[in-house]
Amino acid sequence: MSKEAIILGIESSCDDTSAAVLRGQHILSNVIASQAVHKKYGGVVPELASRAHQQNIIPVVDQALEQAGTKKEDLSAIAITRGPGLLGSLLVGTSFTKGLSLGLDIPIIEVDHLQAHTLAHFIDRGKPQPSFPFLCLTVSGGHTQIMKVNDYFDMEIIGKTIDDAAGEAFDKTAKILDLGYPGGPMIDKLSTIGDANRFSFPKPKIQGLDYSFSGIKTSFLYFVRDELKKDPDFIEKNKNDLAASMQKLIIEILMTKLKRASRETGIQQIALAGGVSANSGLRQAIMEGEELYQWKSFVPDFEFTTDNAAMIAIAGYFKYIKGEFLSMDFVPYARALHKK
Repeated sequence: MSKEAIILGIESSCDDTSAAVLRGQHILSNVIASQAVHKKYGGVVPELASRAHQQNIIPVVDQALEQAGTKKEDLSAIAITRGPGLLGSLLVGTSFTKGLSLGLDIPIIEVDHLQAHTLAHFIDRGKPQPSFPFLCLTVSGGHTQIMKVNDYFDMEIIGKTIDDAAGEAFDKTAKILDLGYPGGPMIDKLSTIGDANRFSFPKPKIQGLDYSFSGIKTSFLYFVRDELKKDPDFIEKNKNDLAASMQKLIIEILMTKLKRASRETGIQQIALAGGVSANSGLRQAIMEGEELYQWKSFVPDFEFTTDNAAMIAIAGYFKYIKGEFLSMDFVPYARALHKK
């Protein structure tokens, strides 16, 4: 099959509707429609998300094709996020894809959302790409895991959160500090002007390479609650330092296990992926590993940190050249089906 296949990628796993067009490993367009409706609820409302996807998916796909200078008839295949994610949102994307596939008589390629975050590093942007095997730390609002990546679709989870994700810890911290939603970017912004050593909180003691973030959320909540009893203006007076201190703690927890994983596997190629990979402190910590631990570090371009269809399309490209296509009776899945 031609290596210059043109792949349409569609992503609808949560609250971003996205479509992208790739020719081979080269990105031609990557359109994302975000949903502002969730802000007033402080988090994603699944029913509202699926309704918004229904409104957005056709114009987003049309815009992606237009920006790419590509006609529907030029497409070689459609790559779609099959899961994990919100089932209602995934159904919108998969149903649309089935109809478009039938109409154009081209195959459908299923893509695992978490694998796609990792494979975004292989979009050709003229930058160095990791070689196999490498470790990838995937950090988002729903997932935190370390993967040993042996090949494009041979990814072994060697460490994961046993409860909450790191992104949830950022969002909970922001909620306690009344910073709005999404909270992660605000925590990052305040951290740049706060004293990260002002407050300290206990670190979880979890065996092996697994993570836990539930305890630090509770510890922070109780600490702030007790301080507010002494001074009702405690948060306002210390907001920057609280944000910086929590960001430092979360990054230290992430990096401690990642450094251990590198030592135990002997792998020194380290990649970062997922929504939290946009965090400036975490990106800096990964890059500093090149000097401190002799790593070769890879951080994604900012446009590939959030959910986007370009990462779905690149994953679809690698499956296309292997001839791995779906039958029309497939259904999406809300949770990861397996470890690889």
